[in-house]
This record gives sequence, structure tokens and C-alpha cells, in this order.
Amino acid sequence: MTKPMTIALTKGRLEKDTLQLFERAGFDMSFMKDKKRKLIFESPDGRFRFLLVKAVDVTTYVRHGVADLGVVGKDVLFEYPYGYYEMLDLNIGVCKFAVASTPDYDPKNHRRKRIASKYPIVASTHFNQKNEDVEIIKIEGSVEISPILHLADAIVDIVETGNTLKENGLTVVEDICHISARLIVNKAALKSKPEIMAFMNQLEELVGKEQVQA
Repeated sequence: MTKPMTIALTKGRLEKDTLQLFERAGFDMSFMKDKKRKLIFESPDGRFRFLLVKAVDVTTYVRHGVADLGVVGKDVLFEYPYGYYEMLDLNIGVCKFAVASTPDYDPKNHRRKRIASKYPIVASTHFNQKNEDVEIIKIEGSVEISPILHLADAIVDIVETGNTLKENGLTVVEDICHISARLIVNKAALKSKPEIMAFMNQLEELVGKEQVQA
């Protein structure tokens, strides 16, 4: 019997958006409706197995071959850019990376700045490309308070609506790049499992149609 195609999904809102996308593409996701506290699900027909994991762990499961495919935000891929193939922009979970700070922040001041971020690679790459020498401070929690408490001059973070920034007295100083959810695949699985390519082609067709209609 053929083993199920194993897909690592990012838990939370992106998981819900992904399952809705799969349903629109013609896949029956009804077996995922009543999840309770389960983290592993197999479709009744044995075609799919889904793993619900944290975003930063999706690439790990795919890289080590535990999952054939993964759905994760481009923000994570910037920080963990190896061990898989990035195959498709799913056009869900759309947001952006931006530099933000308090209203008195002066980006033209050339003194060495401190930049707080959960995404040190994204932050350092951005400022390096501008030939700006900055100190990157990695923050795991709520990065928005860093400029307020004078830990950092500015932050690099994901911005969707901007409401969290506004509520904490921050404004966007500069947009860095657009990000969205991506489909990634294990390198060995792509070569050995032809059903993966058929699955990706079906998703790509839907995403293309929806972008045209938007």
C-alpha cells in the first residue's frame, strides 16, 4: 500500500487558511474539522497525513524527511533557507516585513543603530544591503516594546494591519518586502513520489486562477 503524502502545516490561522485552500483545490478536508488536541491526522482514504507544528519547525520536519511537504510563511524561510525546495507561493497569509519605530526615530541619522527583531537574518540582510552598520538584538517575545524601553532604536517585524504598532505608539518607517505562505518540499521526496508533483500542479492551477480573478 502506498504511504500517505505527509504535509506539515503551521498551526493557527495559517493552518485554517491552508485547509480552506486545499478544499477549494478539490481535496476533501472534512476529516480535519474536529481536531480537538490531536496533532497528527490521516485522511480516510490514506492519501494524506497532516502534522500540525509550529512555524519554525515546519522546515525541520521537511528537511529531515519526516514530512514530504510543508506550508509555512516566507518569514520563516528567510531565517531557515536550506534543506528543502521552495515550490509555490500560495498567496495566503499575506503581510510584509517592515522597519518600525517611535515618531522621533530618524532613519537618516548615521550613528550606529540598535535594531530589535525576531528575525535577525532578515534585519541584518536589509541593513547590510543599505550599507548601514547596525547592532541586531534578537527578541523572542513582543518586539514592539523595545523602542519604547530604549532597548533598540527601531524594530524589524511582520506587519499585517499595523494595529499592534499603532497601539504601542510605533509607525512604519520603511517597508522591506512582501511575504506570504509558501509550499516547500523535501528534496528526496520530490524525486521519488510522483504524486507530489500532481498535488502541487493542482494547487498551482487554483492559485493562478484566484490571482487572475482578484
